[in-house]
Amino acid sequence: MKYCSHCSGKVVKAIPDGDDRYRFVCVECKKIHYQNPLIIVGTIPTFDHRILLCKRAISPRLGFWTLPAGFMENGESTRDGAVRECYEECLAKLEDVKLFAIFDIPRINQVYLFYRAQLINPSYSTTAESSEVNLFDEHSIPWEELAFPVMTITLRRFLSDRRARNFTVHQDTIS
Repeated sequence: MKYCSHCSGKVVKAIPDGDDRYRFVCVECKKIHYQNPLIIVGTIPTFDHRILLCKRAISPRLGFWTLPAGFMENGESTRDGAVRECYEECLAKLEDVKLFAIFDIPRINQVYLFYRAQLINPSYSTTAESSEVNLFDEHSIPWEELAFPVMTITLRRFLSDRRARNFTVHQDTIS
């Protein structure tokens, strides 16, 4: 960051009074520009024991498979954001949406929240964000073609919980 979005003054990195870390601070109006982690919300949509995955039509990781997920928007709950992302990425409608996992990834300043959900019906489609969309049973998941490590971790925990017939809310830090 070079310039203040409030007054267009020059911005420098400094530790503001009463703080304990460097922040971007405007030398003109003294506004502190906080940078906070990004929240990514997503779902594990299922239908008849199969999981809906999307092949990314956008960067990063273009052409790799992922669970429907994306950045939370202002003014929405994490649950509503996850449902919205599923619809935006594959035009799928969900029901029985329940929190499944929270993953902190401090290295890249992100927090992921995943919800398990049921597809209302097996209706889904490609969109500008997904070049392919398909339901996969446990044995046909393209493990080597998953876009991000958090997707692999989420799917493995989901499948383990499903086999045990005991879903819990997972919380972990991924380094």
